[in-house]
Amino acid sequence: MSLKIPADLQIWIEARKRFKLSHVQVQMARELGMNPKKLGALANHDQEPWKAPLPQFIEELYFGRFSRAVPERVISLEERARELAEKKRQRREARAKERETKGAGEPVAGGEADGL
Repeated sequence: MSLKIPADLQIWIEARKRFKLSHVQVQMARELGMNPKKLGALANHDQEPWKAPLPQFIEELYFGRFSRAVPERVISLEERARELAEKKRQRREARAKERETKGAGEPVAGGEADGL
């Protein structure tokens, strides 16, 4: 079974490949609330030498905001997509089971009520 990756995570996967970021750096950028579409403006250190390389810039911002070098739990985008899919599957099963038990417990009155 192939995993369908949500569009918001797919954008991050493309940014990770384009800017050669690690899973840790992508997670840091996501936690910082960065926009993956705007990373190109930040990654312009070849033409603008005063700018830090993007991976280093993300790490510095993350340390400044959270006072730690790396996230407590590092997880790849693909693994995150698997977790989201599993959570969604469990929610659907729970809802189906709830409907099943709720429907079996209530007696059905003779037909539909028009309310008129």
